[in-house]
Amino acid sequence: MFERLRPLVEKIFNPIAKELDINPNFITISSLIIAILAAVSFGFNNLILGGVLILLSGFLDVFDGIIARYHNKVTKFGAFLDSTTDRFSDALIIIGLIAGGYTNWIIGVLAIHSSITVSYVRAVAESRGIPCTVGIGERASRLIILIAGAFIATYMGNMYMSIAILVLVFVAYITVIQRIVHVWNWTKRTKTYE
Repeated sequence: MFERLRPLVEKIFNPIAKELDINPNFITISSLIIAILAAVSFGFNNLILGGVLILLSGFLDVFDGIIARYHNKVTKFGAFLDSTTDRFSDALIIIGLIAGGYTNWIIGVLAIHSSITVSYVRAVAESRGIPCTVGIGERASRLIILIAGAFIATYMGNMYMSIAILVLVFVAYITVIQRIVHVWNWTKRTKTYE
């Protein structure tokens, strides 16, 4: 869903990218560090700070790619680093939420597993030449769910953060199913069974 917004986002942020000719990998690592700070904030029961830090981390995660493309600094290592730090960020944020008592460890583990599996299914499909950006629970969607949960729970009670985590798990697993069905249909159309 958010993949379709990329041209609009790039048009908005290209003027900033033009002025910032820096190594996009530096921004990628900065995004991870801010995600770690978000996890620590959740661990210490500071929902609003955690939500703001997830927002900032997510922004940087988008911005590193914009800078890389604008300044022609796209590399295979940069894409690998970005994907790897995203998985670390996702897991650490959920660990912070578990530590803060916003969910039990079972739901927390399911949140980590479902989030990582969404990306894994896409990576495996694309390694076999099958485009696989379908699904309602892309990373941006999952981060928005957590940010909304943090802000709502700040004013309406911690239960809403717990609900947000459950919604994240549901949306992520639905996305995994959507991607599996997509790959199945693709292989049936193209007669690719390898």
